[in-house]
Amino acid sequence: MQQIYQFLLGILLLILGIPIGNILAKVTKEELKLGKKWFNFLIIVCFVMAFIFLIIGNDILLFTLLFIAIVTSRSLKK
Repeated sequence: MQQIYQFLLGILLLILGIPIGNILAKVTKEELKLGKKWFNFLIIVCFVMAFIFLIIGNDILLFTLLFIAIVTSRSLKK
């Protein structure tokens, strides 16, 4: 039961990544133009590593990498 609560808490924190990414996109527009290719690379690496940690079963690193990928991808959309 405790594992379900941890999983739900992780999903809620991932959802918080969407508004955080939007805020960062508004605040740091000039950095996004210069480093767009690196941000795309970061997103791909985070998703690949998150998949690996999903298979391994390390939830903390899985949710951390997914949060980074969500925040970075949201900041690139704006």
